Amino acid sequence: MKFYIYTLGCKVNSYESSIMSENLIKAGYIEAKNLSDIADIYIINTCSVTNTADSKSLKIIRQAIKKNKDAIIVVAGCLAQVKPKMVDIDGVDIIIGNKNKSKVSEYINKYIKEKKKIIDITDISDTKFEHMKLNNFNKTRAFIKIQDGCNNFCSYCIIPYTRGNVRSKNKDDIIEEIKNLVKSGHKEIVLTGIHTGNYGNEFENYDFACLLNDIVKIKGLSRIRISSIEITELNDRVLEVLKNYNILVDHMHIPLQSGSDKILKLMNRKYDVSYFISKIKEIRNIRPNISITTDVIVGFPNETDDDFNDTIDTINKIKFSKIHVFPYSKREGTPAAIMENQVSEEIKKNRVSKLLELSKKLENEYMNKFINTKTTFIPEIYKDGYLIGHSGNYLLIKAKGNEEDLKKELNVMIKNIEYPYVIGNII
Repeated sequence: MKFYIYTLGCKVNSYESSIMSENLIKAGYIEAKNLSDIADIYIINTCSVTNTADSKSLKIIRQAIKKNKDAIIVVAGCLAQVKPKMVDIDGVDIIIGNKNKSKVSEYINKYIKEKKKIIDITDISDTKFEHMKLNNFNKTRAFIKIQDGCNNFCSYCIIPYTRGNVRSKNKDDIIEEIKNLVKSGHKEIVLTGIHTGNYGNEFENYDFACLLNDIVKIKGLSRIRISSIEITELNDRVLEVLKNYNILVDHMHIPLQSGSDKILKLMNRKYDVSYFISKIKEIRNIRPNISITTDVIVGFPNETDDDFNDTIDTINKIKFSKIHVFPYSKREGTPAAIMENQVSEEIKKNRVSKLLELSKKLENEYMNKFINTKTTFIPEIYKDGYLIGHSGNYLLIKAKGNEEDLKKELNVMIKNIEYPYVIGNII
C-alpha cells in the first residue's frame, strides 16, 4: 500500500513526519513522492498555531478525502491534539495527537484489520519525552528534535496546550542520532524543538550549553544550526560555545515578537526591548557578520500606531537580516483572546505589508555586504544548470555547477544579488 504525508507547521512537525515515514517504510508500506500521486493512505500532520493554520489543515484533510474515497485518512498533530472534534469528520479514520505518532503503522495495521475508527488523544500536560530516532533525512540539512513542549505561556500562544510540558531527549540518544546522520552523508544538523534553548530544564547539571559542547566534538559534522532560540536562553555559556566553535553557523533565529515594551508585557514575554538589543550586541561582538532573523506579531490587542512605530524603530536599530511577520491570530483559551481593544483585520494587513517591505530592504542590505567575498555553501537543489543552497549565514546561493556536486561543501565568490538569490561563481 502507498502512503503520502502532508506536513503543516514547524520543523518539529517535519521531523515527526520523517519518523512516521521511516516507521511505515520499515513496516512494508511505500511512500508516494508527491501529492498528485493517488495513495492508499493519507497522513495529515496538522498545525494549529493560527486560525489560518487550522483552516489550511482542514482544507488538506478534505482534499485527501476527496482525492481517494477509499483511502485511509490519518489526522495527527497540533490541531488533532487541541481540537479533536474539529477533525473528527466523515472520512477520517485515525486521529492521533502529539503523542504516539511513532505508532502510526501499528494504528494503520489495526484499522485495516478491524475497520474501526481509532482516536488517540493523550493528556500531554505532564508527560515524558517520546523516544524517536531518525536514521535518515530526505534533505541536505537534517533536523533533530531535541526537546518538546513549552512552559512560557505567552498570552497569545496556543502551543503550551497543543504540545504540553517542557521535556527533553536523552543526550546519548541525540549524540548517537547525529553520528548516524553524519554517516548517512548529512553535513548540517539543525537542532529543533518547541522551546529549543530550554533543553535539559528537567535534568540535573546538563543543559543546552552542555549539549552544544558535546555536539561540536562529533567528527565529520560540518555545521550545527539552531532552528530558533529565545533571547533569554542565550546565556554566557551558550555564547562561549558560539565564540569558540565555528561549526556553529553564522545564523540565529531569535523571536522578537514586538518592539514595544508595552506590548511585550501584554504578551507575557520575558524580556524588554533594552535587554533584547543589549544581548544582540553581545552576539555581534562575537560574530560581527552573523545573520539574525526574527518573528514579529503585528496587531496584538491594544497595539496602537505608536506601539507599531516603536516596533519599526526597534527593528531598524537591530538590523535583522529577515523578518517573519504574522498578524495576531485570536486563539480560543488564551488570555489575549479576551483582551479589550482587539485590532481590526484591515490595520493588521496594513502593518504586515509595511514590515514585509522593511524586511526585504534589510535582507538586501545584509546580502549586499557579501558581494566580492568568498563563502561556502552546501547545494540542496540542482535546477536548470544551477546549484542552489544555503551558506552558513543562510544566504540563498545560486551558482552554475554540476548535479554531482549536490550535498558537497563548495567555495563560491559572491558576485551580485538577484533577490532572493545571491549569485556566486564556484571556485
